[in-house]
Amino acid sequence: MNAQTFAGRADFQRLLTETLAWAGEQGCRELHAWDADFVDWPLSEAAALTALTAWARNGRQLHLLALQYDDVVRRHPRFVRWRRDFAHCVTARAVEPEVRLEAVPVSLLLAVGAESTLSLRLFDRHLWRGELSLDPAERLRGLEWFDALAQRSSDSFAPTTLGL
Repeated sequence: MNAQTFAGRADFQRLLTETLAWAGEQGCRELHAWDADFVDWPLSEAAALTALTAWARNGRQLHLLALQYDDVVRRHPRFVRWRRDFAHCVTARAVEPEVRLEAVPVSLLLAVGAESTLSLRLFDRHLWRGELSLDPAERLRGLEWFDALAQRSSDSFAPTTLGL
């Protein structure tokens, strides 16, 4: 198994941005991202937005799953604008409040490239410990977990808000 552990908030954010860039270079058709609120993701930073923009082509899909997106709207205005402009390739779902979350990674980003797979997991937000894995089985386990949780969610974080 090819895995790299990391510790530290800066490493987590750097690896997130590098994973997004890797996804664009590898031609990944789908990305799956989980976090309770995505507050600690570098979503409004120029490098992350550049990577997302390079990745976002026709036929690509970014699947976001969270408990809520209120904090994203408040803390990541540049990402909110990007999400509006690239609404064709983003789905955002919120987990139903009554769902019990057990054995949940703090954060998760999954990608499949032309020649390899990638899983980025954050296990501990206090010490910012996690793992970057190239193991296809690890990605499959993460995707099965993501899909099971997504079945207990509903559409959220609309690309635009309608006013009266």
